[in-house]
Amino acid sequence: MIVRLAGDEDFPGFLGLAAQVEHWFGPMVEEVGFHDAVREHIRRSRALVAVSSGPELLGGLLFGAEASTHHVHWLVISEKARGKGVGRALMADATRRWVRGPGSIEVVTFGADHPGAVASGARVFYERLGFAPAEAADPGPEGGPRQTYRRTVT
Repeated sequence: MIVRLAGDEDFPGFLGLAAQVEHWFGPMVEEVGFHDAVREHIRRSRALVAVSSGPELLGGLLFGAEASTHHVHWLVISEKARGKGVGRALMADATRRWVRGPGSIEVVTFGADHPGAVASGARVFYERLGFAPAEAADPGPEGGPRQTYRRTVT
């Protein structure tokens, strides 16, 4: 597996990943706003992909920062690659490339009551990376509960 900056050629792969998680996150594949966000992150060199020898992406990450607060805007791992270290590798690369302390890294993920909270493994994933549950966030586009997770960076 290789983690690298995403290029324009990876856009269809991001849509493929999005298609696998729309049941948790709501519509993305046909949403112009999602397309614009992916393209903007790629243009600003703030998108990473995990690839192997096959044509499909193993995972994708969109990242940003405002002052000392860094944001995981979107992180999705393909169904076939979940539980194999792809998410951890993407987060490690993003942290190495873009995170400088002091500050924090934040991500909004499923609230405890969301059906995807357990099935996706997202909450446990972030906790294992040192993130802690913080305040509630606005509901997701599908109406499900969301929660901010935060990790302090020194």
